[in-house]
Amino acid sequence: MRLTLRVWRQQNAGTDGAMSTYEVDGISPDMSFLEMLDTLNEELILSGDDPVAFDHDCREGICGACSLVINGAAHGPEHTTTCQLHMRSFRDGDTIDIEPWRAAAFPVVKDLVVDRSAFDRIIQAGGYITAPTGSAPEAHATPVPKPAADAAFEHAECIGCGACVAACPNGAAMLFTSAKVNHLNVLPQGAPERGTRVLDMVAQMDEEGFGGCTLTGECATACPKGIPLFSITAMNREFVRAARKVR
Repeated sequence: MRLTLRVWRQQNAGTDGAMSTYEVDGISPDMSFLEMLDTLNEELILSGDDPVAFDHDCREGICGACSLVINGAAHGPEHTTTCQLHMRSFRDGDTIDIEPWRAAAFPVVKDLVVDRSAFDRIIQAGGYITAPTGSAPEAHATPVPKPAADAAFEHAECIGCGACVAACPNGAAMLFTSAKVNHLNVLPQGAPERGTRVLDMVAQMDEEGFGGCTLTGECATACPKGIPLFSITAMNREFVRAARKVR
């Protein structure tokens, strides 16, 4: 396959960026999208040019590091992470636009890499449970109803990639925050901090500068792990309940 790549290049958050055009040839349809970028970077290095900086880690669809907007879609045309997107999803001769996540709370580090530490601070604001120290408790000491366990696992699938923010027209982080709130709040182990957790995490989310949620649903559509939109409404109910107790 021969492809034309239009890639966002930006030295850092304090400089202006622009799209640069590159031609790559000999791309196998069985390559992953990141392997295709590796091929581009090998050619750039051999020609003495600066390689394109992009984020990645496990390349197994688990860590969420591979954050790219491809042809206007977070993670590209398939419902998966960028590292699991293969070049057979494109055609020979295609022009592909590759950009970083676009959000005020995700400043550009370089080229396609953005700083997503705002997500870490949201989790730090309340993403924990009270646990006694000492030996491990008996496995059946705290019964967990099957529906609660299923809901917790569903929300815990969030890998924090940020696709929800990139896809949202407002740059909101409600789907991410709700997944982190709900996966603890539905469990009995998360009950002691249930109220303070949602209030603290939402407050931190607002402080980070994410946009407001208008429930357009683009976040759930872009989520590679299928976190449902009702996660947001469930968190909203938790928030209202906790706010009333504070008053």
